[in-house]
Amino acid sequence: MGRIAYVNGRFVPHGEAVVHIEDRGYQLADAVYEVWAVFGGKLADAEGHFARLERSLSELSIDMPMSRKALTIVLKEALRRNRVREGMVYLQVSRGVAPREHAFPLNPIAPSVVITVSMVDRTVSEAKAAKGVGVVTTPENRWGRCDIKTVGLLPNALAKQKAREAGAAEAWFVDELGFVTEGASSNAWIVDREGRLRTRDTNANILRGITRRTLMDVIAEEGLSVDERPFTPDDAHHAQEAFITGAGSLVLPVVSLDGKPIGGGKPGQVAMKLRRLYIERAKATAI
Repeated sequence: MGRIAYVNGRFVPHGEAVVHIEDRGYQLADAVYEVWAVFGGKLADAEGHFARLERSLSELSIDMPMSRKALTIVLKEALRRNRVREGMVYLQVSRGVAPREHAFPLNPIAPSVVITVSMVDRTVSEAKAAKGVGVVTTPENRWGRCDIKTVGLLPNALAKQKAREAGAAEAWFVDELGFVTEGASSNAWIVDREGRLRTRDTNANILRGITRRTLMDVIAEEGLSVDERPFTPDDAHHAQEAFITGAGSLVLPVVSLDGKPIGGGKPGQVAMKLRRLYIERAKATAI
């Protein structure tokens, strides 16, 4: 069976899924998205992703296309039709279709909704985590509202390409003060030389990561604490460990930055333990 996509109320073959040429998401990046990790056919961190979706839409004055309950049904039906038990679900909501001009349409239009599903080989993911990944740094050049999960991802795409060309898996943006903000598609963490967990606070211009938020709960349950204080690439080079978090990466150890090893160039015990605990929690609470 081929892949199935959901587009504006219809499930269609993936290769035939289309949106209108004047969809504002396509022409103006006037759209938001969310990505859920899927474990055992269920949505991980569902509440957090729904809440962030609603906030992102509200910040752009786009209406929710349907109720949370109805959207949950559609997402699960997309999983069922694609027969995916372990994978990812991508949801995109744009303002809708209207003649192209920068200002919002004068007359109400219906939001456009697209859902796609992809499979993830967890064996491959675990092997990747056991080895660890490399990261490169790149200057922060994104807009000032990275807290909204929009589809305007060109700087992120360019950063990812820079990482790929360097043989790395991720890029960390570094602001004008020399501090790491976050990754191109993840939040950035270190275990500093004093053994403290550190990650950038969400009052900075970063995305409010849902995996990050769940991991905070896991860390608290383990009796640990997090110092939400910015760190520099030099801090990371001298850290005991580093890792990234996100719906795609989960908790993924970082073993090098700009080609220089971190923590001896091997995944750290803290990162690997937190990965295991996060996955256990995600599976237990998935819907």
